[in-house]
Amino acid sequence: MTDQDLLALVRQSLAKVAPETATMEIAADAPLREEYDLDSMDFLNFIIGLHKATGVEIPEIDYPKLGTIAGAVAYLAERRGQT
Repeated sequence: MTDQDLLALVRQSLAKVAPETATMEIAADAPLREEYDLDSMDFLNFIIGLHKATGVEIPEIDYPKLGTIAGAVAYLAERRGQT
C-alpha cells in the first residue's frame, strides 16, 4: 500500500465519522479533533476504522500520533512496514 493509498484510506475513515469532511480539503497537519470538532468517541471510531481497514494494531498510547492526516499516514506506513 502506497502513501497515496494510505492517504485515501485515512480520509475515507475520517469521512465515516465526520461526513462533512468528505467534501473538504483537509490540511495534512491540521489537528483533527480541534479542526473538525471530533469528540473522543468520533476519534476512537476513526482509529477503529483505520485498524479494520489496514489490520494494523493501534495501541491507545499511540493515538496522539494519529491526530493529523499526515501523522496517521506516517504511522500506518511505519507500522505496516514492521509486519
